[in-house]
Amino acid sequence: MPVQTASGSAHNHHEVHFNSSETVRDIVIGLADGLTVPFALAAGLAGAISAAHIVVTAGLAEIAAGSIAMGLGGYLASRGDTEHFASERRREQLEVVERPADEAAEIYEIFEQYGVDREAATPVLRSLQANPESYVDFMMRFELGLEEPAPGRAVRSALTIAFSYIAGGAIPLAPYMIFPDITTALHVSIIITLIALTIFGAAKGRALGSNVLKSALQTVAIGGVAAATAFELARLLNGHH
Repeated sequence: MPVQTASGSAHNHHEVHFNSSETVRDIVIGLADGLTVPFALAAGLAGAISAAHIVVTAGLAEIAAGSIAMGLGGYLASRGDTEHFASERRREQLEVVERPADEAAEIYEIFEQYGVDREAATPVLRSLQANPESYVDFMMRFELGLEEPAPGRAVRSALTIAFSYIAGGAIPLAPYMIFPDITTALHVSIIITLIALTIFGAAKGRALGSNVLKSALQTVAIGGVAAATAFELARLLNGHH
């Protein structure tokens, strides 16, 4: 918006804030698990068997099952958010009518948290009381901290998480499809997956406004530890048979 300076001239002032979208969150969830779980599974199998095609078969089955499970989880979570919002809104609509004094007291308490006294808050309360829908919207947002989920959110969430999981899982599994030697495939898978985890972790840190290097290192550490643990367990168990 234009801002008047001390010299009387105006200039455009733009504030930049990060808005964490639900879609970004879904992509992060899907990619994080997609990169880590199939990577650990493939590494674990590579420590127990010498046939790359078996790793590919098992990996594809896991990606299929994992993407479906993650997608359904996202769908149910979003549906739950929608149902919870609708239930709380119905309750607020009743309370505005049946318990006006209690709702007014809650309005004053909300404004007090922001340093606004009762005298200054009263005109706002009167305006809200004259518009019941806005009154309910205000209480949903500032009393309960709830925002209405977008229409179709559940389906979009499920698809975003599922496809992100598939995209992530394809990275560590690809070398086993290309290289017939399982040792070579394992080494290539480790390298490209760690690179992908580093890029993903850095991108996630940047998107969320946190430390990029710290986020990248944490993501690599989680994926690396999971894969190393699976590999060693499979190798040790295989050594006992």
